[in-house]
Formats: sequence, structure tokens, C-alpha cells
Amino acid sequence: MEIPPVKEKYNGNIGETLLGLGDYAAGGANGMPFLSFENSSKRRPMIAGEVVDDLSDYPEMAAKMFDGRQKDPVEWAMMWRSMGADMICLRILGTDPSKNGTKAKDAAALAKRISDATKLPMIICGCGIPDIDAEVMAEISNTVRSRLILSKAEEDDYKKISAAAMSNNHAVLAFSNLDINLAKQMNILLSDFGVQKKDIVMDPLMAPLGMGLDYSYSVNERIRLAALAGDKMLQVPIVCDVTGSWDVSDAVSEDDPSLGNAEHRIVWWEAITAISAIVSGADIVVIRSPGAADMVRCYADELTEV
Repeated sequence: MEIPPVKEKYNGNIGETLLGLGDYAAGGANGMPFLSFENSSKRRPMIAGEVVDDLSDYPEMAAKMFDGRQKDPVEWAMMWRSMGADMICLRILGTDPSKNGTKAKDAAALAKRISDATKLPMIICGCGIPDIDAEVMAEISNTVRSRLILSKAEEDDYKKISAAAMSNNHAVLAFSNLDINLAKQMNILLSDFGVQKKDIVMDPLMAPLGMGLDYSYSVNERIRLAALAGDKMLQVPIVCDVTGSWDVSDAVSEDDPSLGNAEHRIVWWEAITAISAIVSGADIVVIRSPGAADMVRCYADELTEV
């Protein structure tokens, strides 16, 4: 009996977003992830190591993984580079007035020092206060020469960050909350505002293992299949932040000895979430623990036949 071919024929492909000094690229797939018989792209998903500028709310268990270098964001970022990270995800949290109240110019100077030291592309995330983040993103956009991803643009607040990105040829991250229709709508809003498709990446929200991973997987997969089927407004790279794994009590709890070592457990928890993300379509994953990043890179290399 002859076995029929399983290769799907797609009408579309995922656009590329150039990062850094144009020497890094995300996206470019013309088939589903790691299916070499239909996806000719051999590009491994990019791993972005998390760095924060304020440790006041940072898990102590995570901080210990960086041997003291977490006290200096530049050294922290350099450690990620030495471990093979493709990007740095810098969270500018200290600009929150309830924390350090860091000025926008100081935040921009830090971003520039990290960019200059690591030579890696970066995702820049703010403290979550819209007016402060808008000022910080504008300052960073003007200061850092390397092409960044500025995060995040949401349905009710996307114009200021989009303007900051467009003014200096940076990319912008479009955030949506587990809704393929909203993900598409965000890309339409950004496009109508003037952001080019090559400058858009999307974050559909990656729920971790134990908090809705199956639903996130489904949303990612549906977005990628719709894009490959020809939906031009979804043909942009996907970013998945898997550091939410650290919010799962079962992943980090040290109260129940039967669960084993929490430091080992959270690494596996985050790795499983990240692997699920890249298998479902993520082009970039943001990771907190070095051990998880190492596992994801090894699996991705093997699946990509590197």
C-alpha cells in the first residue's frame, strides 16, 4: 500500500524581522516548526535571557543562579552572552516611583551599556506605568543604535510606543491576551498607524505549564497556521515570554519535600513551557533560568538538525 505524502502546501510564509545591527533575524518560516519535510527554514528559535534593573521583587531562587552578577545588569547580560543566549530581554523596572524612580536618561544609558557590551539584540520592557514607559522607550529609542524590540503595544495604548519605535527604526511588540482575533487586530492597528509589517512582532501571551499551557499552545498554533494559509496580518514572528512559569506555586514551592528540589523543578517547568512555545510557533522565547535556556537550546538545535 502506497503511503500518501504528508507535506502540506501553504500559500503564505512568516516575514522576517531584522534585529541588532541587521545581523540577527527572527521569523522566515514557510511551514510549521521543526517539520523539515515542509519547512525549509533551518533557523533555530532565538533565546532571550532576562535581565532586570531592580531586584526588589525578583525571586531569590532565580537571583542565586547568576552567582552575584545579577547585582550588575551589564555583567548579568554578559553572563547570558557567555551561555549562548541570542538576545537580552531587559526589564526596566526601576523607573517605577515606588521603587528606584530611575530617570529615563539613566535607563537609556543602561540599555546602551548592555547593547554595547554584549553586541546582542534586545527586547526592552517597561515598568508597566504607561506614561513613564512611553518616556523611557522614547529615550532608549534615541540612545541605542542597535535595532531593538520595544515592548509592549496594547489595544488601548499603542501609539506612543509605536511612534518611539518608528522614529529610530526599531521594532514594536504587539501584545494580545490569548485571543487570535485580538492578535490580528493589534497588527492591523499598528499597520494603520504606520508601523511596517517587518517592524512588528507579536506576543499572544504564553501561559505556563499548570496555568493554561494547552490553551496558549492552541492559540500559537492557530496563529501560525492562519499565517501560513495566507493571512498577511498574522505573518509576523511570535515572541513567547515563559518566565510566567515562576508564578506557578507548584513550580517553586519548597513546602512539600515530596515534590523534590524546587531549584531543579522550576528549571524543568520553565524548559517544558518554552519547548511547548517553540513547537507551537514561537520564534523568540524569553527565559529566566540558565538551565532552562540550555535545555531549550539543545532540544531546538537537535530538532532543527543543526
